[in-house]
Amino acid sequence: MSDTGIRGPRATLAKRVARARIVGVPTLALLLAGCMVGPDYERPEVAVPAQFVDAPAAAAEGAAKTVAPDWWTLYKDPQLDALVASAMTDNVDIRIAVARIDEAQAVLRQVDAAMFPEIDLGGAATRTRSNPALITPGSLPIANNFSAVLSTSFEIDFWGRLRRAAEAARAQALGTRYAKDVVALSLVGDVAQTYFALRSLDAQVIATRATLQSREASAKLVDRRARGGVASALDVAQAEGLRAQASAQLKVLTRARAAALHLIGTLTGSLGLAIPEASLDAIPLPPQPPAGLPSELIERRPDVRKAEQDLVAANAQIGVARAAMLPRIALTGDLGAQSASLASLLEYGSRIWSIGFGLAQPIFDAGRREAALEGQQAVERETLAAYQKAIQTAFREVADALVDVRETNAAAADYDARLAAARDALRLANRRYEGGLAQYLDVLDAQRTVNDAELAQIMNRQAQLTASVDLMKALGGGWSPREGLAAQ
Repeated sequence: MSDTGIRGPRATLAKRVARARIVGVPTLALLLAGCMVGPDYERPEVAVPAQFVDAPAAAAEGAAKTVAPDWWTLYKDPQLDALVASAMTDNVDIRIAVARIDEAQAVLRQVDAAMFPEIDLGGAATRTRSNPALITPGSLPIANNFSAVLSTSFEIDFWGRLRRAAEAARAQALGTRYAKDVVALSLVGDVAQTYFALRSLDAQVIATRATLQSREASAKLVDRRARGGVASALDVAQAEGLRAQASAQLKVLTRARAAALHLIGTLTGSLGLAIPEASLDAIPLPPQPPAGLPSELIERRPDVRKAEQDLVAANAQIGVARAAMLPRIALTGDLGAQSASLASLLEYGSRIWSIGFGLAQPIFDAGRREAALEGQQAVERETLAAYQKAIQTAFREVADALVDVRETNAAAADYDARLAAARDALRLANRRYEGGLAQYLDVLDAQRTVNDAELAQIMNRQAQLTASVDLMKALGGGWSPREGLAAQ
């Protein structure tokens, strides 16, 4: 090999060493720490359709291309907005998630700090008496020793063990933020859906209360007709039974409303919460999803992002495990003063120093490090499968929500028609009964049908609102199909 072939690398190394002498040990450590073992992270491919097959084929009237993350404001309900704001500040699950973020940030700072030298200050003062028979001429039997020393130790991250550990810690810290977003999204969804259930129960209570009043009036009418010899005792018993049924139904709904209110109080951290009755119809339906909703929107879901950060951390830990099998290089140094007199401790002649270099290479550990590496590789495979499952689950949840939104909206007209027909039938049955052309059993059947139709219409309205919330949650809170992942 010619001189030219070796001059370049040697000259480069000489320059590096000379520069390290000038700027100090930390720079030398950075120059030596030039590689990182372990695989670099690459996002895995997960096969999903480009678009949701259940999304509208054409742009529907009222479809929105963009829905902001504060999607709950689309329902234009000040009470709901206030409940969400209270939940985001006072819910215990949110506080737990925030504490976990702080914990992860503290761990990250600890890991980052390991890449810098640690400097300790130590001091000692001793007074020693020696055996006079063993003292050399000119020495004293009693001696003092004072010292003050700055000590440092620094591991050169030659194989990237510390940097991989920091990479894993950063991913875990970011994962806790996404975990908090998961909690927040789920919490807001629960608050909204429970609030809609409360309003649905309000509407059912109002409808059942009106039904009870109608049946009480009907029972009184039948009783008067029976006393006049126009109606039978059977008609009276049937009317009273239907009245009692409505009364019992009202009590069941009242109890369910109280339970929903208590749940909202727990979710919002307001245990003494009181919410007056209001109409469910006053809450508008949010905009419908547009045509061609892209499946890439599921990547913005916080649970999918957390699953990816878990994968990033597991991938980085493989590098940590690999680096543990390689030599560990450390620098140590002391700088201070030592003197037999405290008065002369700070004099120039009392200074002491030392610098050291250490290398530790694992020779035999009965396969412990190899097993740790294999275990971490298994963790990475497990985390990869969890990431893929998170994407598949997200896709399914969006597809389910799209179907629910479409079908509950389409069924609304059917429930309206059913209720209108039931009310017409009840009006006709009452006329025929009062005219003596029908039995009271026809009126009872018509009343039950109207009650069932009213409750079914209310519950479908609740299902429409619930499905819209499910879609918002499934898409990670709103959507922006043309901007891809821009809406955060």
